[in-house]
Amino acid sequence: MDFERVKPDDIISFGKEKLKLPKNFPLIVIAIVILIIAFNIFYTIEPYEVGVVTRFGKFLKITNPGLNFKLPFGIEKAYKVNVERKFREEFGYRTLEPGVKTRYSKKSFEYESLMLTGDLNVIEIEWSVQYKIKDPVKFIFNVRNQRKTLRDTSEAVMREVVGDYSFTNVLTERMELGLSILVKTKMQEILDFYGTGIQIVTIEFQGVMPSVSVQSAFNEENEAQQEKETMINRAWQVYNQKIPEARGEAEKILSEAEGYAAEIVNKAQGDAERFMQVLSAYKKAKEVTKKRIYLDTLKEVVQKTGKIYVIDPEVKGLVPLLNLEKNEQ
Repeated sequence: MDFERVKPDDIISFGKEKLKLPKNFPLIVIAIVILIIAFNIFYTIEPYEVGVVTRFGKFLKITNPGLNFKLPFGIEKAYKVNVERKFREEFGYRTLEPGVKTRYSKKSFEYESLMLTGDLNVIEIEWSVQYKIKDPVKFIFNVRNQRKTLRDTSEAVMREVVGDYSFTNVLTERMELGLSILVKTKMQEILDFYGTGIQIVTIEFQGVMPSVSVQSAFNEENEAQQEKETMINRAWQVYNQKIPEARGEAEKILSEAEGYAAEIVNKAQGDAERFMQVLSAYKKAKEVTKKRIYLDTLKEVVQKTGKIYVIDPEVKGLVPLLNLEKNEQ
């Protein structure tokens, strides 16, 4: 073929003959172009989403759920952002299959969970962060890698907070939800400062436990603590039992002593009054009073001697028929 004599029309005719294009090929091309343009012009936003539209990379507007329009060929771009869903990030563990019997990954994530408490004890904390997108514009434009930013922030805040508490306080605050509230507050402050558009919903602890390397020592400490509390409880039990008894015994002895003292005092007062009466009578009639005192004393002495047997000393050969000891009984 003489290429110098080939005309453009001949090339087109040759191409049509080889490709065997249909006669309505231009219409097909036009239809394809229209479809491509239509797919680039219209987009759909779901009810739980909002659309963030940019023009030449600059924010233009936010579109609501439904069918929306934008300029094609990259002039305008629409980013769909789910603003209703609660996203979840896990630290120290990974969930493989949620459900009634949740399956977790057996892989170790100690590089996330191992931390140092304020009293220099190693503790392992597993937790999760639930969050929502509250400002889609900030979420898209202010942070390059939103997920990594959130994870780094959560881990940094958790390590900071745990480092301010002792091991026991971490367990106590965790049980009282104080630790999760503090971490949530600090995380939200940092995320708002950098304008991430993220809202923290909850901080949930999956587990707080000592590291495997100190697990045995921790168990021994717990057992010692429990034994200490048991001994204290027993001591209080004995205290509560013995102290009332001792107080009752003391009150009894005190009452008896007071009664004895009153008895002695009353008796002494009676003796003193009786002596004064005798003295007064003695002053009035000394001989009569002496005789009365003698007789009263003799009566008192004789009453204590028991029975008296008087035998005439002149009687001889007396047969002791009387069983005096038996009669005395």
